[in-house]
Amino acid sequence: MTKLRLATVVLLLGGALALTGCADTPEVPVGSSPAQDGHDGHGGHGDMDHPMDGGPVPDGMVAATDPTYPVGTEVILTADHMAGMNGATATIVGAYDTYTYAVDYTGADGEAVVDHKWVVQEEIENAGDERLPDGSQVVLLADHMDGMAGATATIVSSTDETVYVVDYEADGMTMTNHKWVVESEIRPAG
Repeated sequence: MTKLRLATVVLLLGGALALTGCADTPEVPVGSSPAQDGHDGHGGHGDMDHPMDGGPVPDGMVAATDPTYPVGTEVILTADHMAGMNGATATIVGAYDTYTYAVDYTGADGEAVVDHKWVVQEEIENAGDERLPDGSQVVLLADHMDGMAGATATIVSSTDETVYVVDYEADGMTMTNHKWVVESEIRPAG
């Protein structure tokens, strides 16, 4: 009878510890973070249904003719779109000339995403060829995260820096074809 009681106590304590560990994990809504940058950290990046492989670039993208970081270059990321990104080693897999925007939008799940970096001109419905002004209301074609495509967004800021697609690893996860990192968010490796 004593062994049965001991086994029961051990099982109950183990279960309580497991539940306590889950209870201490904060619930972070999709698209939110302490910095409110549209990403909730690299560990949560997968939780946001952000694909591990960003897939191909949109039709109509124009490859940069003389990028600072050509395809195949190893670089260090200084972007902090998500935890683990800043300081990660990355490989350039694409470099493009276009306008790139930070946007605020509400996803299909009703969660507000603030200052999402980045969306390119080719990922905005009927964007045309001219740079869109800050404050413009647009419809997103980008599908970086679930609920993004088709959402109405407000342009927060924009840049005409070369924009890059990168492969990198952070926090034990490998991201391929990650879109997007602008030139000022990259530094040479080594």
